[in-house]
Amino acid sequence: MELPGLRPVGAFTYGRGDGSGMLLTLEGLDGSGKTTAWETLQHHAAVPDDAVFTREPTESWYGEAVQRSIDDDEADSLAELFLYTADHADHLANTIEPALDAGRLVVSDRYSDSRYAYQGATLSDRLDDALGYVRDVHAPWTRPPDATIYLDVDAETAAERSGATNKFETADYLADVRENYERLIEAEPDRFVRIDATQSEQAVRAAIEAAVDELLSRD
Repeated sequence: MELPGLRPVGAFTYGRGDGSGMLLTLEGLDGSGKTTAWETLQHHAAVPDDAVFTREPTESWYGEAVQRSIDDDEADSLAELFLYTADHADHLANTIEPALDAGRLVVSDRYSDSRYAYQGATLSDRLDDALGYVRDVHAPWTRPPDATIYLDVDAETAAERSGATNKFETADYLADVRENYERLIEAEPDRFVRIDATQSEQAVRAAIEAAVDELLSRD
């Protein structure tokens, strides 16, 4: 399904190999439990021993620049987008694509959907279709995930859990981010697995493990 100003990412040209590996991404608002999910899957029996666990922002100097911008309330939102894009491109080239080309499972705590949802919200007062613009900027430097687990939580709960420690963790901002995630899910419903992250931690962990079991059992 296509939405006005939002289309599924089509063919891409940057460094894609034979597609023998699988890219699984974990998405959701701050405080939704992505990192807990990421850590849970590192010990899940169904996950291959050679799986690659990674995250964005990365620990590279590009990722360090992104973190500096996150901590700076005065950082320019458009410049910030290009910092994120550089970090994403480097992540793809040096971590994700080599692992996928080798036939490995890659699990990433945040990936391109975070950029679309978060930077789309940040730039909404400067661009008519900020989410579409962010996707277009990323298009030459990304690879769509094979599947995405979306940990769904309301903005108020997310802000409370995260502690609202930076500009991206306020309830008002996260409400806009959640709206963008909903647009992304509506555009590509078959890629996303939605999990209610307001459940108990035990229930969320079980749901994540069940979802991954199902995804890895597909031919």
